[in-house]
Formats: sequence, C-alpha cells, structure tokens
Amino acid sequence: MSAIATIAAAIFKHTGKAGRAIIAIAGPPGAGKSTVAAELAAVLPAGSAANVPMDGFHYDDAVLDAKGLRQRKGAPETFDVDGYEALLMRLKAGNRDVAIPVFDRSVELSRAAAAIVPAQAKFVLTEGNYLLLDEEPWSRLAPLFDFTIFLDVPRDELERRLIQRWLDHGRTPEDGRNWVNSNDLPNVDRVLARRRKADLVVPQGAA
Repeated sequence: MSAIATIAAAIFKHTGKAGRAIIAIAGPPGAGKSTVAAELAAVLPAGSAANVPMDGFHYDDAVLDAKGLRQRKGAPETFDVDGYEALLMRLKAGNRDVAIPVFDRSVELSRAAAAIVPAQAKFVLTEGNYLLLDEEPWSRLAPLFDFTIFLDVPRDELERRLIQRWLDHGRTPEDGRNWVNSNDLPNVDRVLARRRKADLVVPQGAA
C-alpha cells in the first residue's frame, strides 16, 4: 500500500462516521503539505474532498509593513489566525457552500473567495505550518480538527528544499540562502520544537 493510501485509510478509520471531517495536515516549511493534500484529494472518493490551505490567511504586505513584520513573512504572527479559525467554524458546520481565500504565490497576494468548498464535501483537507503549534492563538484550533497529520522531514532535507523553492521563484542563490537562514529555518525550528502530538506522523525522506 502506498503512503498516500495508508494515510487515506487512517482518515477513513478515524472519521468515517463523521458528517464532515476537518483533516489538518501540518509540518514545517518545505515538508510537502500541499503535495500530500493534493494527492489525498485525488485518492479519496470523487467529490468528497476539498483543499483549504492556511496560506490564504497571509497578511498583505502592506499590513506586514505597518506591523514591522515584512522580513518575517511566513512566521506564525504574520497570519490572520482569527479569520482562519472563523472559516474552520463555518466549514465545520457543513451546511452550505463556503468561499475560501487562496494565496497566489505569483503575485504574493491572497485572493478572496478564490475557491468554493461545496456543502457535500465530506473531507476538508486543510494544510499549514502551524496547525499543531502549541502556542496561542494557534492552539485554539485544536478542537476544530477531527484528525491531524504531521509530515516529519529531516531538517537538512527541509533546508535543501527551501533553497530550491526560492531559486525556482527567481531569487539568486545568495538571496535564497539568506532568506532561508534568516526566515524559513527559524520557522522550521519553531514548528519542530513546539508542536502538539498528531494523530498520525508520516516520515517524509529525501526526494
């Protein structure tokens, strides 16, 4: 059985009787959360799953500038956690279609109401770095999740992936490495040091 099939089987086992299940896919930056969410959506029954990335709640750069947080973009304090929590509550109800924001990496902006989670979706796959972070206000989210997954990747592999990510986005090797060292890796270390226990830990080795 493939890793994705194993995860899907665990989700069915733990949430099969729920009318709607909110599945949290957590892990440090570079762990492959969006890839796993997309692969899960593809193996779950057709029409039963919807992806809801936490990244849709990035503060706009203008807000980060006003808060003095532009150089920490992607850190826990640079997200609208209250807005994300409110969305999860609406999704938990599962009684109507819900519009969700989606972060557009090409323009570094969150697009409001960019996708719809249909009322009939049984599994809401929500992924993000800080879904298991044991710090307020993130820890308030715990009761909203029916099943939690943590993607466990060696730190040196995360560093390699993150540097490559920024190269792929057009940064120079020096700029990409500087950003990873000053911003991404501190976020990695925070996630690894201060995470709550997950229902399922999935080892993710080198690509």
